[in-house]
Amino acid sequence: MKINKSSIKTFIYRWRVRSALIALVVILALAKPTWGLIGIGVGVCLVGLLIRAWAAGHIRKEKELAVTGPYRYTRNPLYVGSFILGLGLALGSGSWWGLSFYILYFLSFYPVVIYEERDRMRRLFPAAYPEYAKRVPIFLPTLRGFAATDARKWNAAFFQKNKEHRAWIGTAIVWALLLLRWRI
Repeated sequence: MKINKSSIKTFIYRWRVRSALIALVVILALAKPTWGLIGIGVGVCLVGLLIRAWAAGHIRKEKELAVTGPYRYTRNPLYVGSFILGLGLALGSGSWWGLSFYILYFLSFYPVVIYEERDRMRRLFPAAYPEYAKRVPIFLPTLRGFAATDARKWNAAFFQKNKEHRAWIGTAIVWALLLLRWRI
């Protein structure tokens, strides 16, 4: 039986968000939150949300290569922010099983998504992307940052256009559910 790598990548790319919902249900089902873990989790989530918001205010999807803001430190700040956000939710759940499940979910989906994104950026920006990729890591941020020639500032219109407010609303809903679970 021949495995079609392209169809596997397509499946993973399409199912990453749906699978995140499944991961959240599992984490909520396994949750044994405490007041202290909820506090830690909320703090970690806020870091993830702020990174995502910072990135969303700098990206013009598929129109320009984003190299300002957090894109100076990592090529995938939205995914870094998502990882931290999910980590905060998993930590706040108070379940080692839930945390393990989240890490397994992330490692199962996001490497493929990140490399697909890299390939798309190579196709969209063949002149600019290779130099950028040499200087900026694909996921784990660098501390020195890429010297962007563009001095673009964070833009609230980009934040809105990229619908980043949905991450904040979704996170608030999950925390409300975790708090309900804590009270039950």
